[in-house]
Amino acid sequence: MTEHRTPEPGPDLATKAVACEDQPAPEGLDSSRIGLIVPSSNTTMETELPELFRRQSEATGHRYTFHSARSAMKQVNREELLAMVDKAADCATAVSDADVDVIAYACLVAVMAQGPGAHEKSEQVIADAARANGHPAEVVSSAGALVRTLRMIGADRVAMVTPYMAPLTRMVGEYIEAEGIEVLDAVALEVPDNLTVGRLDPARLPEIARGLRREGAQAVVLSACVQMPSLPAVQQVEDELGLPVVTAATATAFEVLTALGHRPAITGAGRLMS
Repeated sequence: MTEHRTPEPGPDLATKAVACEDQPAPEGLDSSRIGLIVPSSNTTMETELPELFRRQSEATGHRYTFHSARSAMKQVNREELLAMVDKAADCATAVSDADVDVIAYACLVAVMAQGPGAHEKSEQVIADAARANGHPAEVVSSAGALVRTLRMIGADRVAMVTPYMAPLTRMVGEYIEAEGIEVLDAVALEVPDNLTVGRLDPARLPEIARGLRREGAQAVVLSACVQMPSLPAVQQVEDELGLPVVTAATATAFEVLTALGHRPAITGAGRLMS
């Protein structure tokens, strides 16, 4: 794997928040409940996923609501990440009380920090907890979604951007490579505080993506982190570079839709979602 690089510093401007459903979905075949398990300091998945599914609803008429459980995590370091993983079953039990149709475990690096292939075990732990609570649900993890989606689109070689410190960026790259996907280049933004990651300006991403070494790449992972805002930049980067652009959030949304048996019909978020 190519060593990570750190770009020149730039302003960390807050990303624009997006609207979420504020009324419960009625029972019926035209609505689905999505459970999220997120770090306590995550501020992005509960904006980017609802925005993606709002666009899906506009295209299809199907309605989606979101129901979250949170696990303590402030600093993006190995100790806090592993502690969060230990709470996954409890969070799954809590969110399954809402009788959700699918549960998305939305902390990519917490899973990857456990070592290659850990997404399979994490997804099983969450599925078992929901089932034991009397509310079985399909389960997706952001870590598993990212590697499975890259394989599904035939991307054997990728370049990626992460907000992590250098050691975690290398670890994410090694995890992806253990799944048979070569990481040609990786840019680390080196932001240790998770709240600060959520305030990074997605308008910087096109410039960062242009600087990636992309020769031979079959896709760009624009955000290998569910907390780093990226949705506003996905379509622009894909159009500019002529490569499929995937993020941890879009891969998770794609697998949630797949688990529900729904065909993606989302505009402005790259070819994966449309």
